[in-house]
Amino acid sequence: MASLKEILNSYLNKIPGIREYCDKVLKSDRWGGSALMMVIDASFTSTGLNYFNSILPRALEFKEKFVDAGKIKGLRDLAGADIDNLRAVWKNERSWNVAKEIAFYLSSINREDREALRLWAKSAVLEKWREDLIGRMKGMGIVTFQYLRMMGGVDTIVPDRVVKRFLNETLYKSGEIAEINTKRDIEFVREAERIAISYGYRPIELTWTAWLAQFGEDKIKKYTELLLQF
Repeated sequence: MASLKEILNSYLNKIPGIREYCDKVLKSDRWGGSALMMVIDASFTSTGLNYFNSILPRALEFKEKFVDAGKIKGLRDLAGADIDNLRAVWKNERSWNVAKEIAFYLSSINREDREALRLWAKSAVLEKWREDLIGRMKGMGIVTFQYLRMMGGVDTIVPDRVVKRFLNETLYKSGEIAEINTKRDIEFVREAERIAISYGYRPIELTWTAWLAQFGEDKIKKYTELLLQF
């Protein structure tokens, strides 16, 4: 039976540039360092739809029609934008309400959007996520909360079903550590973080490996190259 380290290495080795990409995420350099686009990304992702087939194409369409066109330049603009106009790109009104509320709050923290996101992420506490001004927003769940914290520079685990399944299947294959309770998200995150660090990985690396490892070799290469652009 292969060790947990060997199994995890076999997955990471199949994903070219995964560590480079995780560096980029932790520096808040996704989307060219645009906190506006990171908020859009997180808000769309909160729907649970396929990232590469649904989320990314619509986020790119938003960027083209609103950001590149100069209609929405930053979080303050997004906070004041008309939802009816925004829904021409993405129909889900709940996503836009989440995006606009996050934009309003972050733009009140700091005039520089990226710095505002990083300041919030650094101060946000996982165990108190429901009390957090962003965490308690209607439509905001712990998965989106963690994903946004990650893009704000926090090395952590996103406890969605894909990550939970990947980690527990990997633990089961190795037989070294008992599977993690998936019913309690906070406990899952903390235990997964502990395992990652104790085996020489960053928590973010396990999260992104889980998201990409579900695909075949060709798609892994295609999606990783795509992610490195954004």
